[in-house]
Amino acid sequence: MESTASTPVKKGKLVELGKLFKRRPELISLSILIVICCLVSVLNPAFLQPSSLIDMGRSSVVTGLFALGVFSILAVGGIDVSFTAIAALTMYSATLFVINIWPDAPMWLVTCAAVLGGALLGAVNGWMVHKLNVPSLIVTIGTQYLFRGILLAFIGTVWLMELPPQMIAFGKAPLIEFQSAAGTTITLPIYFLVFPAAAVLTWFMFNKTLMGRAIFATGGNAGIAERLGYDRRVVHVFVFAFTGALAALAGIIHVCSNRMANPFDLVGSEIEVIAAVVLGGARITGGTGTVFGTVTGVLLITVVNNSLVLVGIPSTWQRVVVGAFILLAAAFFVRRQK
Repeated sequence: MESTASTPVKKGKLVELGKLFKRRPELISLSILIVICCLVSVLNPAFLQPSSLIDMGRSSVVTGLFALGVFSILAVGGIDVSFTAIAALTMYSATLFVINIWPDAPMWLVTCAAVLGGALLGAVNGWMVHKLNVPSLIVTIGTQYLFRGILLAFIGTVWLMELPPQMIAFGKAPLIEFQSAAGTTITLPIYFLVFPAAAVLTWFMFNKTLMGRAIFATGGNAGIAERLGYDRRVVHVFVFAFTGALAALAGIIHVCSNRMANPFDLVGSEIEVIAAVVLGGARITGGTGTVFGTVTGVLLITVVNNSLVLVGIPSTWQRVVVGAFILLAAAFFVRRQK
């Protein structure tokens, strides 16, 4: 009697769990992340060492800032592939300006100037998307080439190997620093806090402001959003400007952490960032997604990229694994929509 009675209970729990995963697809990515961490830690205990965890934390910052911006674009029903070009243009221009014109510029001012420049470039994207009334993918492909062309043709192609001292100090400033058992110094830089701070800001924007509601409404159904009184032009310009600002901030952190400015950096990372957002539960069709899911997707991509090497799998397989995850996510979303 007990075994017979327990069978419907177990089935009911599985049904409820399935419904929960359908409502919160980011929980699937979180479950995959936990399983991968457990498997890798068993195969190679070095995965759980502080040095490995801190390395993954550092490498997640730039990808995470990019992903928060891409999530905002996907939520409004668009797609952006120009954010790496915005990051490269702003980071290299700001570094060149400090080196040649104002060597003593305070770091906070350099960062604010880069973020403002990125927001202006992003606003150009948003204005063109609304004005031309064409898919944002087409616009941002064009501006990606335009921004990179401006950088390489008019600003410079030389690697800047000697950064100003304030930029080096920002990249080296420790949040946590300690000695490992082997005697090496392990440092979690203070710029790591930028990613969680940006995630909290993005969450607040989407959940506590009228603009966040407007973004989701426009991504869900632009026609209904306009009848509700939301201005599509304002929404598009704002969300692309927000993405550009995050991209510029990521570019400055990239320069300071690597202690060099390379105008050819960040090329080709667009697909990985978009994959992280999609794995976090956001639909490319717009109107859905969460900041928690985006952060989970970033952590999943970061762990995959770092753990494959730890377990002896060549780094060339990283794209294979990420591509398989994207296909699985696409299959899940199709079934969920049906």
